[in-house]
This record gives sequence, C-alpha cells and structure tokens, in this order.
Amino acid sequence: MKVLITGAAGFIGSHLSERLLGDGWQVLGVDNFDDFYDPQIKRRNIADCLKNKNFRLIKADIRNRAACEKALGDGVEIIVHLAARAGVRPSIARPLLYADVNVNGTVVLLEAAKKHKIGKFIFGSSSSVYGNNEKVPFSEDDNVDFPISPYAATKKAGELICHAYHHLYGISVTCLRFFTVYGPRQRPDLAIHKFARLIEQRKPISVYGDGTMMRDFTYIDDIINGTVAAMQNCNGFNTYNLGESRPITVNDLIVEIEKALDKKAIKEYVPPQPGDVERTYADVTKAVRELGYNPSTTIEEGLIKFVTWLRE
Repeated sequence: MKVLITGAAGFIGSHLSERLLGDGWQVLGVDNFDDFYDPQIKRRNIADCLKNKNFRLIKADIRNRAACEKALGDGVEIIVHLAARAGVRPSIARPLLYADVNVNGTVVLLEAAKKHKIGKFIFGSSSSVYGNNEKVPFSEDDNVDFPISPYAATKKAGELICHAYHHLYGISVTCLRFFTVYGPRQRPDLAIHKFARLIEQRKPISVYGDGTMMRDFTYIDDIINGTVAAMQNCNGFNTYNLGESRPITVNDLIVEIEKALDKKAIKEYVPPQPGDVERTYADVTKAVRELGYNPSTTIEEGLIKFVTWLRE
C-alpha cells in the first residue's frame, strides 16, 4: 500500500510516517518546510524516515497544482492531508494567508485526487471548529457554524469542500477533528512545549486569562492510532473526534508540568487572547464504536514522556 502524507515533516505527520513505515507501507511525504517555525526542527523530525527505503520526500507547497498531480501519479492509493497553516492567534494576524493555504491547498489536493482517481482521502481537521460550543462534550453532530478564528473557519471550510468532492466524485473522505495534540516533537509555540521549556529554564510563563480555560489534551500515540484506524475504515463520508475526553484547566496543566519537571513555574497572568475558545472536550463515542479508537494515555503519563524527550 502507498500513502501520500502532506505535512509529513510536521509534528503529527512525522509520527504517522514512522508508524506507517513500520507497518510496511510505502510513504510519499510532502512538505514545504515553511518558516512558521524553524525548518531545521522539521528536518530533524523526518531524519529517521529518510533512512527508510520505503520513504520518499517531496519538497513542495500543497498549493502547487503541478507538484501535487505529479506526486499522485506515482501509485498512491490514499491521501492523508495534514499540511496546514496552523495556529489560532496567528490566523487573526494573517487571515488571507490562512485561507489561501488551508482552503485553496485542500482544493488543489482534492482536484489532483479526482484526476488520478484516488478513492480515499483523510482530512486533518481541528476541535477549533466547535468554537465556544456551550454543550459538552463536543459531538460530531453538534452545529459547527460559529467558528471564532480564521483558522477554525478554514478547517470548517475544508470539511465542507471535502464533502462536496465526496458527493460529486465518490471520493471516500474521513475528517478527523484533532483535540490539542501533544507529545515528542510538538510545535515549540504550543502551550505544553512552551511552558515546559520555560519552566525548565526557570523563566516566567504567560498564562492567558485566569487559567481556568479547559483543554482536552491528547497524546500523540493515541492520535496516530486513531488516524491509522480511520485510514483502514475510510468509506463514504465521515467525521470523527480524536481526543482524550479528559479535559483539564490550564492551571491544573501547569501543576502537572511542574510535577513532571520537578520544578515550580513562575506564572504571569495576562489578558485573554482573541480567538481562544473557553474549553474543548471531545465526545469520542463514535470513534470508539466505529474505529475501535481507545485513547489510553493520561496527561500525567504523557507529560512524563514529553519531558523525557525535551531533556534529551
């Protein structure tokens, strides 16, 4: 089996690439190594994959139609589309770029999939599509018409365009709504990585609001297991939450990071940021029932693994 993974050198993409290579897949990775964060981090992420004869890397932008069509002409059977311009707060500063990469890039890939008759397409969506949903936990059946950031809006738009291509051309599509993924190789701008690094260096951390915002932090291994299961069961059009379903407050998260590091945080409370949702909380009933999804890594266990990686 041959898979094309966009964003293959990123946090989730590199872990998925390693897992599929270990399972005997041929993996074609696409990444443009943009400068949203240090490209050298991505090169380290993908270093082991590059040693595997079943892995090939193409440096290309997903908006480049010619490059995407050429890549898919190489016997690809399924696409896992993880590449995106990420981050809620940066999307408020650069909405045109986010729309271009996340929406237009997705359309380019779907067009290429249609042309080459690729029958299966996995779309990496986000829990941010739920906005400030008052009902918890968040279910796939909930209304997601009220995103509160351009990033969230582009992810909702991506799901909609995926459905259109399923309806028109019969491509089987599975949209995966990831809930605050963390673990080794997590992007350096995200809370767990940033907090742990600064606490380790005995520097202050900025806590937005009063620290009572809740997040459903999900360990990378559970996300990868869910994604692989979605690939194996991609049929028709489906949307699944992939979360841990055990949300905690940011204040409690900091306490757990302090325990994992055996160091105290220096906290500086600052005003809330526009676009940040108040809480995320995944109802994973559908993924458990239909994919056999089984999130099993507690935040305490996951943070110990993350800190071990960080210190290495």
